[in-house]
Amino acid sequence: MKGSCLCAAVTYEATLDDMKIGHCSCRTCRKAHAAPFAATARVPRDRFRVLTGEDKLRAFESSPGRFRSFCSICGSHVLAERPADPHVVLRVATLDDDPGTRPLIHIWKSHEVPWCSYRGDIKEFAEWPPGRA
Repeated sequence: MKGSCLCAAVTYEATLDDMKIGHCSCRTCRKAHAAPFAATARVPRDRFRVLTGEDKLRAFESSPGRFRSFCSICGSHVLAERPADPHVVLRVATLDDDPGTRPLIHIWKSHEVPWCSYRGDIKEFAEWPPGRA
């Protein structure tokens, strides 16, 4: 599977037969992604490769020994890692291809924001609402 940051300066390839996706609602993930949760998947290091823009990646140590890498041009958060771990934690929303699987777990629900609604009275549109261009 291929993926990229918003500006496409950083592109990568992840090779997995079965990507196990999880959502994380911890405060750190929410802040790093400016979103109510982050969709992530562990990818073995030998199955993840930056294709272009490795020199554009910058890392922030968000907690001791945990580094979050993002594009220095557009700010897209691409992955996180602990250098000693055998895997990187890919930010699934940066994939350009459909991984063909759906999330299996949602962790840190105790940090979930109260304003995030998954169902109920929230209006949904495939794209822009009527009258919006």
